[in-house]
Amino acid sequence: MATSYLPRIVDAEIADYLGEGGALLLEGARACGKSATGRRHAKSMVQLDRDPQSLRLADVEPALLLEGAKPRFIDEWQLAPILWNLVRHAVDDDPDAAFLLAGSAVPADDATRHSGAGRIVRMRMRPMSLAESGDSTADVSLASLFAGASVSGGSNATVEELARVTARGGWPALIGASPQRIATLLSSYLDDVARVDIPRLAGEPERNPDGVLRTLRSLGRVVATEASIASIARDSSPDAPLAAETAAAYLAALQRVFVIEEQPSWGPHLRSRDRVRKAPKHHFTDPSLAVAAVGGNAERLMADLAFFGQAFESLVVRDLRIYAQPLGAEVRHYRDSAGREVDAIIERRDGTWIACEVKLASSHEEIAAAGLRRFVDALDPARTPPPAAMVIITGGTYAYTRPDGIHVVPIGALGP
Repeated sequence: MATSYLPRIVDAEIADYLGEGGALLLEGARACGKSATGRRHAKSMVQLDRDPQSLRLADVEPALLLEGAKPRFIDEWQLAPILWNLVRHAVDDDPDAAFLLAGSAVPADDATRHSGAGRIVRMRMRPMSLAESGDSTADVSLASLFAGASVSGGSNATVEELARVTARGGWPALIGASPQRIATLLSSYLDDVARVDIPRLAGEPERNPDGVLRTLRSLGRVVATEASIASIARDSSPDAPLAAETAAAYLAALQRVFVIEEQPSWGPHLRSRDRVRKAPKHHFTDPSLAVAAVGGNAERLMADLAFFGQAFESLVVRDLRIYAQPLGAEVRHYRDSAGREVDAIIERRDGTWIACEVKLASSHEEIAAAGLRRFVDALDPARTPPPAAMVIITGGTYAYTRPDGIHVVPIGALGP
């Protein structure tokens, strides 16, 4: 298993921001690597989840927890929410002071919504992408696709290898672990989410851990789809399904601990009157959690290619989110009432965008290309600019640009 630090794409963003002083909030799921990354950028630190004395100090003299060489790293800050205002005031008093806060849960009433504006910047950290874990050659950068470049290169990952990294996920502690250990730890992770993480959420009413686990299993089966909350609730148990309101509350709690992350819809201007559907797609923060939720592993993915296709799409969306973040871009999806759909729309703040179709099997390339062309042809060019690129992301080997200008890029060749 990996013991040394594996550089993260978010490292450059953190260094750039802290270099000018101020405070940065690093948010993400437990075990995605926030603590190790925070230590890399800090000259002093306090870890509230590992030091009971620091939590006691937060009750009697919390300002002492801010003392130390800067940048000062405060891990799991949400365990002592009073620190938020103290950090804000410290930055007001000394603009050169630098603080890095990390948290794996959103505190009650979301204290960050009110008092940190203009002083504390949020930054999302996710489990590792394939480029970060060394499972992608990164021959094709997302930035180059926005620049309109042709692509070349390739992936060293076979379909069997993609099944393995999908089931393993991007968790730093699981790099190099055996399949048996991976299955055990991820199952335990989901159990801890239901029995420990959600009950620890401040302001959250008591939740039934078994109900949360049933919701996680149901969500695993519909990963990368637009399944309704009502259908997720019905699927939670054939004998005693959850109420839709209960399932919605569980999903909201799972978002607060960064275990799930919805993929919102994208709304372009169309020539036609077809209605754009607004339902988000459901994803876990890492596809391995979807696999674990249904009791799967790499072998079972290879035996069930339909579900593997769903998990593979979720893997691609995870990596696209990581690669898009430094570009100031968001990852959305598109579907309309006429049946046109695009698996991922990556849009930057300046309005430039890329359309991506995801196909595990390279043999589906022509279907994907036809769908992308049909979607772009339906746009109103007077109101929506053409995409910077159209891309088919596959589980194949070679990256190339087709004669029609559409790029084919294996996920094992994609990078930031």
